[in-house]
Amino acid sequence: MKAGIVGLPNVGKSTLFNCLSNAKAQSANFPFCTIEPNIGVVNVPDPRLEKLEELVNPERVVPATVEIVDIAGLVKGASKGEGLGNQFLGNIRETDAILHVLRCFDNDNIVHVDGSVDPIRDKETIDIELQLKDLETVEKKIDKVKRAARTGNKEAQAEEAVLIKLKEGLEAGISVRAIDIDEDAREEYVKPLQFITDKPVMYVCNVDENSAVDGNAYVDQVRETVKDEHAEVLVLAVGTEADITELDDYEERQMFLADIGLDEPGSAKLIRSAYKLLNQQTYFTAGVKEVRAWTINIGSTAPQAAGVIHTDFEKGFIRAEVIKYDDFVSYGSEAKVKEAGKLGVEGKGYIVADGDVMHFLFNV
Repeated sequence: MKAGIVGLPNVGKSTLFNCLSNAKAQSANFPFCTIEPNIGVVNVPDPRLEKLEELVNPERVVPATVEIVDIAGLVKGASKGEGLGNQFLGNIRETDAILHVLRCFDNDNIVHVDGSVDPIRDKETIDIELQLKDLETVEKKIDKVKRAARTGNKEAQAEEAVLIKLKEGLEAGISVRAIDIDEDAREEYVKPLQFITDKPVMYVCNVDENSAVDGNAYVDQVRETVKDEHAEVLVLAVGTEADITELDDYEERQMFLADIGLDEPGSAKLIRSAYKLLNQQTYFTAGVKEVRAWTINIGSTAPQAAGVIHTDFEKGFIRAEVIKYDDFVSYGSEAKVKEAGKLGVEGKGYIVADGDVMHFLFNV
């Protein structure tokens, strides 16, 4: 599962990507410095993992990860191929969620591609390009379905009605994710087409250091504009975050954060939010060899969770022994949890909860 960082040129995308992945993507004060999408595999910060390490004292600890893709800056006309647009839009299509970076700071030394700072205009520029690309997709699909619908095929007629609704919404400047469509119809007719504007989105407001804690007037405008989109808005001083990642010493980093009023780097919040945006959650295995965070989709069953470790675990699943994370911490060890009668034995229908500490029994 991948989250793609998008935005206009020079809004701080590559700097943000560098903060997240430490894979130093070229960051320059001109458009199109990221021609190929840079991909970074980022550890998901999770204090629960540290606590389990402290209690179990394993030989190694393996965190969950999330994949972040830095996609080159989009410009007006991208949907028609402007500024390498087709390639960039193809890169976005391959991601599962969008981190949309908006410039919410003034700085005369950093050129804005449209000559002035206006995050709402910038958001609309990108939205329109993505919507135009989706409109192209839906129009092609309508042409295909129309023929079958004319013959009286009920299935094709139902699909055509949904596609026409999508087309009208996109023409009115509404993204696919915000168009009101019945859940079953969405699952059957909308999801397979992989619309770009159907992907979950988070708006990252890139602010100056003084606005890192409370945001600013630009951020307020963004919050007001997206309030009906069910999208998260995250405030991040990307330049400051970049300075923090340059510090090698943990104590120095903590002092820097304290000085600007933060208890942890904003990038840590962003990674966790991206993980949730991708509909992911974590369960743990905890033994002397290894304490590990495993990534599963929210709503996964115990056999599906077991299958993440190895497909044989899912095929031959017998049962799962489950300890709630809070119980593990309060009793201090697996043995004490068992003594207290707090170890759950769960079957195939068990829906795994975030933070469960699990052990699987299987037979192949």
